[in-house]
Amino acid sequence: MPSNSDSTTLLRGAGIGRGLAVGPVMRMPAPLPEPETTPSTLTPADELGRASAALQATAADIRARGERAGGTAHDVLEAQAFMAEDPTLADDVEARVQGGLTAERAVFEAFASFRDLLVSMGGYMAERATDLNDVSQRVVANLRGVPAPGIPDPDFAFVLVASDLAPADTALLDLDKVLALVTSEGGPTSHTAILARDKAIVAVVGAAGALDLADGQTVIVDASTGSVTASPSADEVERAEATLAERKARPTAPTGAGRLADGTLIPLLANLGSADAAADAVAKGAEGVGLFRTEFLFLDSTSAPTVEAQQEQYTKLLAAFPGKKVVVRALDAGADKPLSFLNDSDEENPALGLRGLRALRANEQVLRDQLTALANAAAVTEADLWVMAPMVSTVEETRYFTALGRELGLNTLGVMVEVPSAALLADRILADADFASIGTNDLTQYTLAADRLLGSVAAFQDPWHPAVLRLVGEVGRAGQALGKPVGVCGEAAADPLLAVVLTGLGVTSLSMSPAALADVRAELALHTLERAQEFASLALAANSAFEARAAVLEATTAPSAS
Repeated sequence: MPSNSDSTTLLRGAGIGRGLAVGPVMRMPAPLPEPETTPSTLTPADELGRASAALQATAADIRARGERAGGTAHDVLEAQAFMAEDPTLADDVEARVQGGLTAERAVFEAFASFRDLLVSMGGYMAERATDLNDVSQRVVANLRGVPAPGIPDPDFAFVLVASDLAPADTALLDLDKVLALVTSEGGPTSHTAILARDKAIVAVVGAAGALDLADGQTVIVDASTGSVTASPSADEVERAEATLAERKARPTAPTGAGRLADGTLIPLLANLGSADAAADAVAKGAEGVGLFRTEFLFLDSTSAPTVEAQQEQYTKLLAAFPGKKVVVRALDAGADKPLSFLNDSDEENPALGLRGLRALRANEQVLRDQLTALANAAAVTEADLWVMAPMVSTVEETRYFTALGRELGLNTLGVMVEVPSAALLADRILADADFASIGTNDLTQYTLAADRLLGSVAAFQDPWHPAVLRLVGEVGRAGQALGKPVGVCGEAAADPLLAVVLTGLGVTSLSMSPAALADVRAELALHTLERAQEFASLALAANSAFEARAAVLEATTAPSAS
């Protein structure tokens, strides 16, 4: 392996969890070169046959990878396989082949056009552009008869460095070899981050300068601080390895109910995207569901599903959690998840447009049908169903949603706090709502004016920022004063140390990816509520996310000030 350079440098990004790794860098190989624009020597029919076969083979390969990976990766890769089978894209490829292009060039141009469209839409759809690039590369590789660019496979363990990582690669990483993952693009809610968390991979994403790291260069990857130390000193390596050894020697993570060291109960719930994921969440210790995303029932549809179709899925979900709390979010569409039957108008800034509850109010029958289906499912199961509205920004919206929900037979109705106005008016909103759930991904995005899926501003997308935490504290105080539960269902809840800070700010439950439950449960058990409140005060007194995290990390090794 190449030797280290003499100069130690520090890179920063968004850390996933609190993992630590030390090892040599291996970079992802360069993508395949762009296909030539040379006219085809075959007939259009022959070229179209080649393209169609390659698209089908690629979809089948991606789907097979998803079957082997299972869990969250299966859902992500299934969506990617559908990209290769998209009929609109196939029509574009055919039109370009008919114009005289080779199958390789036609596929490249069609995917590039589709990618540019997603990028222009921003947010969630822009992030899918990375997935689309990967599918394009795999199809072109199939046409050329060469392997698609993939994970390096040296005979030693390494830290994988890439601009970003395709879901098909992330899902099947060899965890005996890949010590950690560092990317220059992406944010904490990118597919790379989601899958890294699901597989408990040490990761730092959105680290500017990561691609300047050299193969063989030693790095320390510390997800707890979002830092990558390149060419560390011998002392730094020794300290990191000692920390790793100490962590391995710790007793097995606690099981059972989430609680602080003083016995304060903090229920640990799961974020789920489909009813099929319920069994895995229960197996990993989820005490219920803190966020059930219903979008999977609506995406890729030209009309809303029927009450009966929705009720079937909701019943399946609720039946998996008898006697336990299940929080379902009403359809959160618009902006980065457009649905033609809700809002097909072109908006200059869709993230600030007709989305969430706003879109549902403009199409009230869709909302009525969904709430009716949920009420019907609750009536035939034993789960404790809570339903919340997405993207609430006013008291009036709260009153509208809770009144409609009660009219349709639902008992416990709340709101998502994702907009600063909702946090600032939490005392008034919670006077009408039964509970609040804070979506820290969007709350951070709107507070710091930084697209949560845009790599160029990933450094701003950090829920440790004191401005975000102050807003969380506003909601926590309102909940305590009114006796209303306040949960967090954003990815901040999956950060073990930040989870402790959130409880110190008045949060009463935490919901996260099931893979994060064990680490968060273990961290909570180390600290009392009083200590959590001390940590919260330290974080609020900081001037930046980095300072807040550093102050709390330092305090975890210091004796209590009380």
